[in-house]
Parts: sequence; structure tokens; C-alpha cells
Amino acid sequence: MVVSEVNVTPVKPNNGLIAIASVVLDDSIYLNSIAVYTKLDGSYRLLYPTKQVGNKSVGYHYPINRLTSRLIEDAVFKKCSELFEGSSNDRHGKNTPDL
Repeated sequence: MVVSEVNVTPVKPNNGLIAIASVVLDDSIYLNSIAVYTKLDGSYRLLYPTKQVGNKSVGYHYPINRLTSRLIEDAVFKKCSELFEGSSNDRHGKNTPDL
């Protein structure tokens, strides 16, 4: 599986949310609206979009196995590292791009 066309769009930080990502899988499937959050230890985590149906939360799209999840995470986290950790705008001890 090939993860390509990785786009990460920074957003105004809100409760750990720092960006929205999109990727293309195997030049065949476009996945968007993937939320990128920071964890307390400074690493990243992904949340895939859901819709509330009654009192149940239903996922629009998400990886169904660990390998696919890991490939998407690696690609998005690499892009996040380039964006956020490679920035020269060091405010309050954190490297963040201008929003």
C-alpha cells in the first residue's frame, strides 16, 4: 500500500487539535478530514471523521487493520514534523507555524 499526496493544514490549536490532514491510498482512494491532535508527551495522534446517528457514532472512513493505520500515521506524522518541528517560529517553547 502506498500513501501519497499527504496534505496537512494547520488550524488554530484547540484542545489538542492542531491540523486537518488528507491522504491518497494506492492512487485510488482519497481520505480527508483526518484530525491531527497532539498528545501530552508531544507526539501526534489521528482521529478519523464520524457522524452521530441517534446516540451512536459512525465512522465515515478509517483503517481496518494495524498495517494500514501505521502507514497513514507514518506519512501524516512525517509531514507534521516537517511543518511544526521544522518551523523557526518558536513561541512559548513550542515550534508552531503562523496561522
